[in-house]
Amino acid sequence: MNDRDEAGAGRAAPRKRADARRNERTLLDAAAAVFVTSGVEAPVRDIAARAGVGVATIYRHFPTRADLIIAVYRHQVEACAEAAPALLASGATPHAALGRWINLFVDFLVTKHGLAAVLRSDDAGFDTLHAYFLDRLVPACAHLLEAATAAGEIRSDVDAYELMRGVGNLCIGADNDPRYDARRLVALLIAGLRLP
Repeated sequence: MNDRDEAGAGRAAPRKRADARRNERTLLDAAAAVFVTSGVEAPVRDIAARAGVGVATIYRHFPTRADLIIAVYRHQVEACAEAAPALLASGATPHAALGRWINLFVDFLVTKHGLAAVLRSDDAGFDTLHAYFLDRLVPACAHLLEAATAAGEIRSDVDAYELMRGVGNLCIGADNDPRYDARRLVALLIAGLRLP
């Protein structure tokens, strides 16, 4: 093999890894969307159809449903954490960015509620994921709150953890009552943060 062949081989491997990461993100995005609308017990074939892959592809990446749910959980935590600065940079106002971020957080919470049932037998695993959730999302929410406070848009006494707990509590009823609109109530909560 000559130097050019070796260099070419070296370039192909990172591209393949990038493709594999992109494919996994596509699977996780599809699974998250299906979980939001149908719950974490949704058929794998529905996730495969949404992702445009075969069921075997999902099982190759995620051998068990718990593996898939945990991966979706981590993926959504990262997406939510990474969205905060992007929304702040592109939003009309910091308060608007906060509202959009909270909508992402609500979608995440729908998936998270199902995760608890899946992991009941693994308290240590659930505790680890919950700590990861707090470590990544509380600072993201705090950043948005600080920006909205600095802009004079919201009250200055709002704590990120308390706000996130409040949003979480408002989302609990959405599982069992089709008339209950958690997103509407969360929007009222976010609107209530505004200064007169």
